[in-house]
Amino acid sequence: MPHLLLAVTAHGYGHLSQVAPIVAALARRVPDLRLTLQSDIDAELARMRLPFGFTHLREATDVGLMMDGPLRSRWSDSLARYEDFEARYAQRLEREMRLLGRLEPDLVLADVPWLPLDAASRLGIPAVGLCSLNWYDILRLSPVAARVPAAVLERMRLAYGGADLFIRPAPSMPMQWLPNARDVGPIAQHYPDRGAELRARCGLPADRPLGLMQFGGFAGFEPMRDWPVQQRLHWLVQDLPAGPRPDATSLTDLGLKVPDVMGSCDLMVCKPGYGSYAEAAVNRLRVLYVTRGDWPEEWALIPWLAERVPTREIDRADLIAGRVDAAIDALLARERAPAVAATGIDEVVALLEPWLTRPGQPVDSRIASGIGQPVEEVIQA
Repeated sequence: MPHLLLAVTAHGYGHLSQVAPIVAALARRVPDLRLTLQSDIDAELARMRLPFGFTHLREATDVGLMMDGPLRSRWSDSLARYEDFEARYAQRLEREMRLLGRLEPDLVLADVPWLPLDAASRLGIPAVGLCSLNWYDILRLSPVAARVPAAVLERMRLAYGGADLFIRPAPSMPMQWLPNARDVGPIAQHYPDRGAELRARCGLPADRPLGLMQFGGFAGFEPMRDWPVQQRLHWLVQDLPAGPRPDATSLTDLGLKVPDVMGSCDLMVCKPGYGSYAEAAVNRLRVLYVTRGDWPEEWALIPWLAERVPTREIDRADLIAGRVDAAIDALLARERAPAVAATGIDEVVALLEPWLTRPGQPVDSRIASGIGQPVEEVIQA
């Protein structure tokens, strides 16, 4: 039975959302695929996004970033965690190698922890990185770049560069230093237009534009809390913690999730992030965005999307205050762009499938012989 070990950074929802369509497509192509998820990501979210029947090892294999909501990165606090991770790297690596030796996966796919890639490569297990970013580039281009220990950066650079492949889905950071990079198209899905049905369910006029509020992955951010009621469009938002309002509908109340309405909206308000931007291009969404300002990946995402759909930046203070009317009017006045082809899923599956349809690679018996230590928590999903 082919075995895929998937290692995912639990930094918001983005990394799991990026790789989940790949895993689902692989499961369809390789019907007897065995899946193990190694991540400290929320178990319920994992069950929602991944094919049924996977094993969840509830443990982190990297650090990610500490955040205050979706727009503020705690760089200094995060740097301390990277330093601690590196200080105990030898022990972490030994443990990861023992775990992989016991599980004997045919392929390790990481989005985008470097430790599992390092361990797999040392064991001769095929290892593939897949992401629009990597933590080496994020740290070396961050506001704390001058304070990042050279050993931390070198560890990540060698692990990412030593994998069998590092797949860069459009749009991605350049990562020109990678010797093993392979570029593919956007990882996204085209969703049906259910606008007429949604307007009927919300009691809206047939010509009322729909806007999607998308800041998923981080709790405590309520951009509509202080907004004045308006009639330019009707907002769809996953939840309304501040209570009902006539110009917005909670998707939870409708029994829906963001993907259910992505193809039905006229514009989206979000921060620059891979999932939101790739989906916007594929589903022809106009985008009103607010930057984090200090997030290096934005430099690759923002110009890429601006070349494909109408976009407009808004100041964070204006967003929080609801001063969005002029920006919305300007976006709605522009024609919707042609859809960008979502070729990434099929391209990635074609690259990965051969590793899962041939006999597994041998594992160093010296590493595997002493294996048997349990992980902290194992969930069958």
